[in-house]
Amino acid sequence: QVQLVESGGGLVQAGGSLRLSCAASGRTFSYYAMGWFRQAPGKEREFVIGINAVGTSRDYSDSVKGRFTISRDNAKNTVSLQMNSLKPEDTAVYYCAGSTQAMVVSRLLRSYNYWGQGTQVTVSS
Repeated sequence: QVQLVESGGGLVQAGGSLRLSCAASGRTFSYYAMGWFRQAPGKEREFVIGINAVGTSRDYSDSVKGRFTISRDNAKNTVSLQMNSLKPEDTAVYYCAGSTQAMVVSRLLRSYNYWGQGTQVTVSS
């Protein structure tokens, strides 16, 4: 069992940056691939970015490529999302998720077994 808690959301102007963190409980964090998803009002939850269990593979949605990066620290049980050059369309609730498919970075919601409660990111124009 893994519990995930996101932090770092907030209000930022367009062009600004935010860093989200996800803290995981449990000793098996290094066995999970991790992903960040987001959900804007009235829209479906979508994949943003992900990293495999050992940090050797990453995947990015086209909408964030070149602006967002993901990193993880297995010793600290954390995964971070650095968001630069933010746009109003990045406004959403951001969710951290963990997948037992350790070496695969999946874009599919159903691949993820554990979810955080989400953190709001609002980008003003």
